[in-house]
Amino acid sequence: MLRTVVLDEIRRLDPERDHQRIVHLCACYEFAFDMVRSLEFALFRTYCVPSISGLLDHTGEFRLRAQKRYDDTDLIVSAMMARGYDSETGRAALHRMNQIHNRFVIANDDFLYVLSTFVFEPIRWIDRYGWRRLCDQERQGLFYFWREVGRRMGIKDLPDDYASFERFNVAYERDHFRFAETNSRVGGATRDMFLSWYPAWLRPLARPAIYALMDEPLLAAFGFPRPSRLTRRLVEGALRLRAVVLRALPPRRRPVIRTELRHRSYPHGYRIEQLGPPVEGR
Repeated sequence: MLRTVVLDEIRRLDPERDHQRIVHLCACYEFAFDMVRSLEFALFRTYCVPSISGLLDHTGEFRLRAQKRYDDTDLIVSAMMARGYDSETGRAALHRMNQIHNRFVIANDDFLYVLSTFVFEPIRWIDRYGWRRLCDQERQGLFYFWREVGRRMGIKDLPDDYASFERFNVAYERDHFRFAETNSRVGGATRDMFLSWYPAWLRPLARPAIYALMDEPLLAAFGFPRPSRLTRRLVEGALRLRAVVLRALPPRRRPVIRTELRHRSYPHGYRIEQLGPPVEGR
């Protein structure tokens, strides 16, 4: 079946050696929509840690330029996932990301946690809402991909294997998720940015739908209201219905390269060096 062509290639690849190719196929062909949505919620999770939300709140980027901050992150991450972190574009994106981060004092465990969400949130989202579950090569490929990015970021104590990293991710959330005003401000600004993408008449429906995709620890750390059980069932049912429809459709023949799409903050294009806040001394 044509639907299995990309998956057959992925299964022939070695996740440690070929992880850049695996991530490209996964993000640009198999799960283009799901990868973006899952990474949005991966970042949402990081805002539940007061040390992370406190730094982000202090910069004022979310309060003043939430859409630009979103687009900048999207473009940097998408450049590495679509082209590979060793490509010319990927190296430039990684360099720019390190430039931005180097302006701040950030704890190594906070870096490790953010990196872990980029591995495990896509896996959890796709297994729940994707048109198929991820195969082992894709799971391991995501781990090796982001571990190599972590090395190029200078992150210390990177786990040697997938299971160790997942244990770190779960334990970190258990120990660090708690309510803080900075969580609420950064999370609220991000939620309002998502709502701004919808017509005004639809936003009262979109708001509880966003909450319905969050688990209890996330809602509590932000101080967001809990959605009704009916809302959760409707939102999750809609995503699962989408998965059923996708399984019946032919496979994607052209990759979705997000760096080539129009972004709200850059209607006339962009340069990688202009992404993020201005870097002093540049």
